[in-house]
Amino acid sequence: MKLFGSSGTRGVVGDGLTPEFVLRVARAAGTVWEVDRAVVARDTRTTGEMLSNAATSGLQSVGVDVDRLGPTPTPAAVRYAGTHERPGILITASHNPPEYNGVKLVGADGVELSVAELERIEEHVLGEDFSTAAWDAVGDVREVETANREYVADLLSAVDREAIAAADLTVALDPGHGAGALTSPEFFRELGCEVVTVNANPDGHFPGRDSEPVGSNLTDLKSLVAAADADVGIAHDGDADRAVFVDETGAFVPGESSLAALAAEALEPGDTAVAAVNVSQRLVDVCQAAGADLELTPIGSTNIITRIRELRAAGEHVPIAGEGNGGIFFPPYWIVRDGAYVGAKFLELVAERPASEVVAPYTDYENVRVNLGYESEAELEAMLAAAREYAEAADAEPNTKDGYRLDYGDAWVLVRPSGTEPKVRVYAESTSRAEAQELADEAADALREARERA
Repeated sequence: MKLFGSSGTRGVVGDGLTPEFVLRVARAAGTVWEVDRAVVARDTRTTGEMLSNAATSGLQSVGVDVDRLGPTPTPAAVRYAGTHERPGILITASHNPPEYNGVKLVGADGVELSVAELERIEEHVLGEDFSTAAWDAVGDVREVETANREYVADLLSAVDREAIAAADLTVALDPGHGAGALTSPEFFRELGCEVVTVNANPDGHFPGRDSEPVGSNLTDLKSLVAAADADVGIAHDGDADRAVFVDETGAFVPGESSLAALAAEALEPGDTAVAAVNVSQRLVDVCQAAGADLELTPIGSTNIITRIRELRAAGEHVPIAGEGNGGIFFPPYWIVRDGAYVGAKFLELVAERPASEVVAPYTDYENVRVNLGYESEAELEAMLAAAREYAEAADAEPNTKDGYRLDYGDAWVLVRPSGTEPKVRVYAESTSRAEAQELADEAADALREARERA
């Protein structure tokens, strides 16, 4: 796909992403969907309202009525779309910096569109093949103010509320100024938790921290856990479809560890888990211990969702899927990454034992990630050519499902271009941080040299 990457399409507003582009996507989607009404929602970014207006106008222009939800977490917007059986356009750039925004498309079943569905819409965008409504047949607009409340109510009925409340937990919460600030504080309080917050005012400039919930960005949350003597810290990204954790000691919990812990609880013999090609050995070990299969996909929610749907259509039971960045699916609940739901499922485990003990069995591996930016297609091509040469010369058989992954038993390295930013990413994992760093640096150095020569 040229327009839609591993999780929708994103870019710097005014540069890679414009209202005109969003208008075209909306016109194409409305043309393909052939529905009477669709949904438009956004996260808290400063450009969200402008781009939502463009999406709304595009849908209206092809005769589609619009339910506008306003600032809404992605899982809340997805739930609304599915419950009301209306496809939707979500204006969000997830964890990207504040100057970015993006477009994510959801079907009337409340699930992000598959690769095949996105490709069909993409053809209409590129070919400028749009329907056009007559002046007296353009769509109308209805402002919807209940989506967030309905979402919280749905969450409360889907988790073990009694067990969490009985544990009398204190939760430190960091929504990162994103859309989760509108729902997660209320949700965790309704679960019976004492909730203390930081960065909990919606603000598209993300003044308190960068939107991506990685350990280096969560200094305030770690301090809050200590100050409040909290049982756990929970952090979201900009659209609250991810959750990562800080344990009761103030230590950051790698997303790979929390995914493994949740998978160990969810998987039974004969089940199938789905993960991206940068999967941690932690999850591999859990699947083997549970007698479950593990299916790998290219990185990104679009690819994982597509595979989940294929497996379920074939009769496979897929209780959990996701990536080690906090983006986890529980398909029996909904095929969506839902930060609040993931947080509550982790609280069900913490209700029985401390967070540090929950993840203790899954801390034997160390992960390193290196991001290499590029400024031109020539630099990108040179870096990818170097990645191919590096992989072909390695003492391991490359997995080319998404980039180049080299497995060395209890260690691996992966090189692939980002689907959302102008970067090539290098991932490495080993039982030794020094070895993981060495694997990442060796691959990254080869790419840097190629970039400099381009």
